Amino acid sequence: MTLHRTLLCALLALAVAAALAPRADAALRLNEILPGPATDWDGSGVFSSRDDEWVEVVNTGPAALDLSPFMLTDAAGTPRFRFTGFLGAGERLVVFGSDSYAWERDTGHPAFGLSFGNSGDSVMLWQIGASDTMLIEQYAYLSHEAAADRAIGRRPDAEGAWSLFDGLNPYSGTTEPHGNGCAPSPGTPNQCDSTPVESGSWGRLKTLYR
Repeated sequence: MTLHRTLLCALLALAVAAALAPRADAALRLNEILPGPATDWDGSGVFSSRDDEWVEVVNTGPAALDLSPFMLTDAAGTPRFRFTGFLGAGERLVVFGSDSYAWERDTGHPAFGLSFGNSGDSVMLWQIGASDTMLIEQYAYLSHEAAADRAIGRRPDAEGAWSLFDGLNPYSGTTEPHGNGCAPSPGTPNQCDSTPVESGSWGRLKTLYR
């Protein structure tokens, strides 16, 4: 393990232990999460429970955002994906389990993909600075939210309350969040009740929005 990785893991562990409050002023926000895939969401042509998990983030700021300081982890603070490049104002980016696996493999981390637990877990978004690591935002989901092809997303995008997108696998239970009857929508706005659904493959969506 390199010194850089050792320091990074130590910072993440300290931040998790301290239960830092998320930053409400951050431009990059979690927007939609699908931890229990049953479909070829990444468009590879083959279903994989590892590769087809995904997390969507959105830039809520007025200008393009440098993504290089940002990282995704699970509840234990295990690094799962480090962002690169820039994201335009109002644009969204989908990180698939296959992207996470490739990043882990290429950077020498244990390679498991996003590896979100189906019985419940947390998705955590961090900003890594020169001297500290800040928790930007997190969402802790329950087991019914992680059932096959159910996603949890904000309505409206970026700022709304979290809702269960269960159009592909309806939820009839009483535990919140309740289902909204909408299908998961990686790379597109969470507005299925007011925006017509355009047919197409997940591979096409991946090409357009990655």
